[in-house]
Amino acid sequence: MVPTPFPSVPPTAASCLSGHVEVTVSPSDAVVQRLCLRPGAVVSLVLAPRADDRRWTAVRSSAPVFVLVSDWRVDADGTARASLRGAGTRGGTAEVTALAKAPDVAGAARVAFTLHVDVVPYPTQG
Repeated sequence: MVPTPFPSVPPTAASCLSGHVEVTVSPSDAVVQRLCLRPGAVVSLVLAPRADDRRWTAVRSSAPVFVLVSDWRVDADGTARASLRGAGTRGGTAEVTALAKAPDVAGAARVAFTLHVDVVPYPTQG
């Protein structure tokens, strides 16, 4: 599954993912993308090794109440992995950012990839 480049048309309910999905981001992909999830969906985010001297250092969510990041790790080959879980019942939006930094350079890591995640609840009967 590949998220769509951003900016794109806001997602429709029909395009939202549910269940368990793996999203792989490679160095040639757009650095800002959009993804739509249903509540409770789990995304395995795989960040391929970077082509430059920077290494993945962290993944953060701007709104953990809507998208929670867990299980962060960096493999020996430089591939980074994180698990993203959509809110259980609520809808909302979060920016998930992946930070990268050159190991021999002082200073804070910088955002190298952004995933705009929309959590769209299931319709209710009324």
